Order: sequence, then structure tokens, then C-alpha cells
Amino acid sequence: MSTGSVTHPRLPPRRGGGAGTWWSKAVVRAVEEAAFGEKDLRAGRTLARSGAVGSITVTAGGAVAAVTDGQDAYTVEVSVPVLDDGDAAAVTELVAAESGRIGALLAGQLPHSFVEAVEEAGVELLPYGGELGSACTCEAWLDPCPHALAVLTQLAWLIQVDPFVLTHLRGLSRDRVLRDLHALTRPAPDLRPDDDGQDEETLDDLAVAEDAAVRAARLLGREDPFSDW
Repeated sequence: MSTGSVTHPRLPPRRGGGAGTWWSKAVVRAVEEAAFGEKDLRAGRTLARSGAVGSITVTAGGAVAAVTDGQDAYTVEVSVPVLDDGDAAAVTELVAAESGRIGALLAGQLPHSFVEAVEEAGVELLPYGGELGSACTCEAWLDPCPHALAVLTQLAWLIQVDPFVLTHLRGLSRDRVLRDLHALTRPAPDLRPDDDGQDEETLDDLAVAEDAAVRAARLLGREDPFSDW
């Protein structure tokens, strides 16, 4: 797997499921579409909820995790197509196009209007079932097998709390999005800012949004962010 990875700690066991967010529901639907049958899907969900999935390392184009099943442990790799340079640039430009979007993303929200704008630009951000690939060290012939479905299910849970997990899978890590946004909003060295101070205001918005995200992350660290699933 490529560099620029982020490892998310093992999620604790949990009971049942909840409503989730609209964007995590969309990812769950993609996982359901990818499964060969309800039996495999139930087995994957059981593994995901039991705490059988270890820490998940996410990088551009995929994720890897170990899954314990009885006395055995398997290594699972899942893949999602990354955006090409043009589509990635379009996503970043659309984040910058409307005030509050970067703040929402940093606060763990994925605005529906933003995703609609991305789709209108011809870019697929949310995955569909046919895009989800996987490989597992188990002997099952299914792709995805229940172990891979468990990892994909937990990725949906992570995306519920942090949409940057989704953009990272598509090739736009949190750091890259922020870096590209700063490049878009930084005034050219030979030009003065607009009279209305829009450039400075945008940069200030980024700083405020990043501070809000840090505060939100601290709060999430003291609570179980997945308690409603």
C-alpha cells in the first residue's frame, strides 16, 4: 500500500445497529450491494460488531486490517478507485466554493448539498457496490468474503464520524485537502487582496474550522462515537 496512511484504532464490540448518517447509510448500501448474499452479509456484520476487526489502516485507494474468526486470524485488503487529478481538483474547488463546507467536514459532517454539487460535476465520491474490491487470506472463494465485509462495515462506521476517511479512500487525505485549500485561497504574491478582504476571511475560516475540528476530536476521544449503531 502507498504512503500517506492513517491507522484507526480497533473499535470496541457493540450491540445491534442504529440509524447512522445519510452518508454512512450510502456506504452501507454499497457494502450490501457488494455482498453475494444475506448470509455472508450477516456473518460480516457479526464479525464487525463483535470486535473481531483489528485496527484499520486507510490509504489512498484502500484499507487493510486483520480479522479474527474463531481461532484463526486473516489479513484483509479492500480497495476503492481513487479520483484522477482532475476529479480530485474539482472536489477541492467545490469544498472552497461555499463558506462553511470545510468547517462542516472538519466537524465530521458531509453536507448533502456538497455531495450533490460533486455529482453534478461528474465526480463519484460515495462508492457503489461494484467499486468495492477485496482480498483475504482465508480460503473462501467469495469476493468479498465475510471477513472483507466486516472490514467494509467498519469503514462505514468510521466514515460516519469522519468523512475524511471517505475522501482519503478516494485519494484525498485530510492533509491533502487542507493543503490544496490553502493553495487555492492564498493570495498571489504580486496581487493585493480584494477590497472586501475575502481572501483573508477564507483563510481565517480555515483556521477557525481546524480549531473546531481539534475540539471535536477531543470530545470524541472521551465518548463512543459509534454508540448509535
